[in-house]
Amino acid sequence: MSYESVVELASQARPGVSIVVAKLSFGRRLELLRRIREIAQKVEFLAAGSDPKEQMEAAVLAAEIDRTYVVWGLKEVKGLEVDGATATPESLVSAGPLDLFAEALAAVKAECGLTEPERKN
Repeated sequence: MSYESVVELASQARPGVSIVVAKLSFGRRLELLRRIREIAQKVEFLAAGSDPKEQMEAAVLAAEIDRTYVVWGLKEVKGLEVDGATATPESLVSAGPLDLFAEALAAVKAECGLTEPERKN
């Protein structure tokens, strides 16, 4: 038996581009949980408040969690250059097209087995 630890997906947002996403394993799940644990707790606390500053901070931290998911789970971007260089997960996050970032985020979360409501968080 052969097992591939990644899956390649053709982009719907950007024809000709494909993304390579890591499949979930026990070790990778543990690594992800360690990366987002504290941030997620802060988001939950701040989002429960009614102060606009707290709501804004919660939104910023939620975006940081999304960035963490993509950098953690996206292994490769094929068929895309960002500012003249082959795209990487980091360059997709920092300067790549927003629609492809959103697609990569959804793909990573889907590979994690998150439900639709969990994906929205």
